[in-house]
Parts: sequence; C-alpha cells; structure tokens
Amino acid sequence: MDKKALFEKWVSFATSAHRVTHELTINVKSDSITPVQYNILEYITVSQPVTPSEISVCQHISMPNTSRELKKLSEKNLIEKFSNEEDRRKQYIRLSEEGEKMMKEAFACIETRFLNRIKNASNKDLDDIDHALEILQTKLFY
Repeated sequence: MDKKALFEKWVSFATSAHRVTHELTINVKSDSITPVQYNILEYITVSQPVTPSEISVCQHISMPNTSRELKKLSEKNLIEKFSNEEDRRKQYIRLSEEGEKMMKEAFACIETRFLNRIKNASNKDLDDIDHALEILQTKLFY
C-alpha cells in the first residue's frame, strides 16, 4: 500500500468526519452554555473522569482558560470536581446529575440524526461500518 495515498485518504476522511460531526451536533447544545463549554462537557461525557490538564490538551485550550470554563460549568451545576484518594492534589472532573441530564438530551438528538443518516444502509453496510469503526478505534485512535 502506498503510504502517501493512505495519508491522503486519511486527510479526506478526517475532513469528512469533521463536517458530519458538525452536521450531527449543530444546535444540540443548551442556550445556557457556550460552544466551548459544550465541547468540554461532550469530552467529559465520553471520557470521565478526566483531569483539567486532559481537558486542556484535548480541547486545545490553555490551562487558565480551561480553569475558568470549568469554574463556570461548576457554577452552573453541570460538573463536579473530586480528588484522588491516594493523591489529594490531583483533581478529577465528572458530570453532575444536571450535566448528565443535559448531555443525555444532546446525545439523544445526535443519535436521532445519526440513525436518520444510516436509515437506508443495508445490514451488510452496517456490519461493514461497525467493522471499519472497530479497526479505526484499535489501530488509529488508540
């Protein structure tokens, strides 16, 4: 396999994945939070518990900005901070009950859009998509 051609396919795939993700998630966030705050909540939802530094790196936000946004999310009762039992200095973040509810509603909307997108796929197509996602997850997104 030509690795340059494979890279070019990857670039095309990543661009398409970004576009489709945008289409699936547009207007799902609550008006009470900013897009940056929604992205942080989405990351926490799929990765919790997380540290502030993990949020900063993954979301490409400076630590001071991450801390400020986490403070706002905490004030809105959407996240909870807790300490590691072995090392009290290490802080973790998880969704609060209210945050869980908000993100459950957002993900339900995203799921409906996703299911609508694949509604005409055959069972073989769905199996192929599932297999492709497993390969990507284990070989590229580990």
